[in-house]
Amino acid sequence: MNRDKAEMEDDLRPEYDLTSLRVRKLGSGRKEFGRTTVQLEPDVAEMFPDADAVNEALRFLIRVMRDNRAVAPTTQANSSNAADD
Repeated sequence: MNRDKAEMEDDLRPEYDLTSLRVRKLGSGRKEFGRTTVQLEPDVAEMFPDADAVNEALRFLIRVMRDNRAVAPTTQANSSNAADD
């Protein structure tokens, strides 16, 4: 089946820019564009069913760490004042 030349010509509109089109591989060799990939150890991975669960847990940890930083200087200052009395 030969296609004639007119059928093979590019009929895309000029405003379609396909130069930035990204092609994705399938399988383990696949690269994520614009993302960071992290390899979890098997014992950690079995606790999280998917990436959303990991992100939720890490965001929770970040909130706890931020809250503790805000409280820690006040707690230390109160401990120092109590020792001075």
